[in-house]
Amino acid sequence: MEKYIYNENNGLWYELQGDYYLPCLKLPEGPEVHIGAWGQRHRHYLKTHRRALYTSLLTSGKLNSYLADIDRQAEEMFSRLVKQMAEAESVNEKLKSTDQMVWVRKLNNIRNRATEIVNTEIVLC
Repeated sequence: MEKYIYNENNGLWYELQGDYYLPCLKLPEGPEVHIGAWGQRHRHYLKTHRRALYTSLLTSGKLNSYLADIDRQAEEMFSRLVKQMAEAESVNEKLKSTDQMVWVRKLNNIRNRATEIVNTEIVLC
């Protein structure tokens, strides 16, 4: 049996893998984009809970740009939420200079709440 065969009906090459011929498929080339922590979390969510959407995006070549967009949106929302919550709770440089431990505790609390909101609204939906 030949290692590679060409099917003229569909224009695909097939490679012999064991006893079966499997199509030789390649994903379309796309631009190199950076996917941050939020995008990676969303990719993991899609892979485990929304497999059909993940496979569709992957095979169409749109997964990386989709994840980069999710990452950008999540990062912007996170920064905006932290800034708004810090202003609302008077967590500022004055508090930092007077009592650093209180400032760290409050800012960590704000960041944790903002992370939960971003996860709920963007990453895990």
